[in-house]
Amino acid sequence: MQDTVQNLLAQADIQIDGDRSWDIHVHNPQFYHRVLTAGSLGLGESYMDGWWDCQALDQCLSKMLRTGLPEKVIPLREKIHVLVAKVINQQRRARAFEVGERHYDIGNDLYEKMLDTRMVYSCGYWKQAATLDQAQEAKLDLICRKVQLQPGMRVLDIGCGWGSFAKYAAEQYQAEVVGVTVSKEQQELANRLCRGLPVDIILQDYRGLRPETNGRFDAIVSVGMFEHVGYKNYPDFFRVVDACLQSEGLFLLHTMGVNKTVYSGDPWINTYIFPGGTLPSMKQLGEATDGLLMLEDWHSFGADYVRTLLAWRDNFRASWHVLRERYDERFRRMWEYYLSSFAAGFEARRIQLWQIVLSKNRPPGYQSVR
Repeated sequence: MQDTVQNLLAQADIQIDGDRSWDIHVHNPQFYHRVLTAGSLGLGESYMDGWWDCQALDQCLSKMLRTGLPEKVIPLREKIHVLVAKVINQQRRARAFEVGERHYDIGNDLYEKMLDTRMVYSCGYWKQAATLDQAQEAKLDLICRKVQLQPGMRVLDIGCGWGSFAKYAAEQYQAEVVGVTVSKEQQELANRLCRGLPVDIILQDYRGLRPETNGRFDAIVSVGMFEHVGYKNYPDFFRVVDACLQSEGLFLLHTMGVNKTVYSGDPWINTYIFPGGTLPSMKQLGEATDGLLMLEDWHSFGADYVRTLLAWRDNFRASWHVLRERYDERFRRMWEYYLSSFAAGFEARRIQLWQIVLSKNRPPGYQSVR
């Protein structure tokens, strides 16, 4: 088994116990069996357990992805995982709050240390930014300009996180914002951060939004939430947007995406980071909006997510001396693997980052903003 793994890694120019930063160092010989029998899940779990290390983990994983190694080791359990996802709606309404409880509620202290001062948990916009704070503020302003925000407009933020966009839109554009989240921790902190502003943060699944109870909005945004919707629910998501959007309003979707249609997420990511997480393809988004909403703009800037993720990882590492009082060593390795693997996905162009502007019944003439 060692020879098989060694030969696979060689295809990606990775050596075992080599002296380059992306080479891996194996500490437990059971690593080889675990990877070959459990695929990506085994690779991630064995790293969490300290069975192997790598100085430049993101570079190592990027090389694996660029060479297509994940497709060369697909154990039976992964094939079953995909089949189940095709049959069962893993993001059904009964499980709507699971990702909030398992990921976003693990501790505001972690996210306060890792993120920027505004606590934006999505890709920054680094076009003219030198720091994470600047990149995230630039991204928030970019969104406001793309939906043509004006004072007094009423805005819906689906998946509002800790209220970063809501707070920015209310303070900088004098907008009235309703934010929706499935995380109790996010709701509590967002309400505190937005105190005194025309911002209302609701603990609710997006499927519960109704124009008769929530009203209609001049603009709608969803930033870094669509990855939790699930392909079986894409049409329902856009129907909710259509129902809640004013006739001439704009909707901005900020989401990760993939080049090829998939029906489930990575097994390791689904198990330890984002339960039920799945990234959409261009085909799936097109089919879900077909006959419902009109495309105004499609902006791709996935390279900015590499820089964002590595900045989060740097912040996490720099704060570990404080965070270790609450989180253990296995969590540290899990979290670094998570941030590094996503950075690798964007670096290898396996994952994309899109900002898509859609409209309902708007006159022609929308001008793209960059």
